[in-house]
Amino acid sequence: MAEHPPVVVHPPSPSGGRRVTIRGAIAGLAYGPADLLEFLRRAGLDPDFVALDDAELIEWRGGGPGVWPPGQ
Repeated sequence: MAEHPPVVVHPPSPSGGRRVTIRGAIAGLAYGPADLLEFLRRAGLDPDFVALDDAELIEWRGGGPGVWPPGQ
């Protein structure tokens, strides 16, 4: 059985942002890539070495790294 990536970016919310979970814990609501990278930094990852399209690290639900609610 394959393991899921430790980071999940959930579908865009109608009220704005995308919920981010890291190892099953809610990290927060990201309104763009910079927010996501900050959550990853707080989790101990160096954002300078994170590729947002790394499928082994991040599971994108409801659209990939270029999909954010309008106005974000």
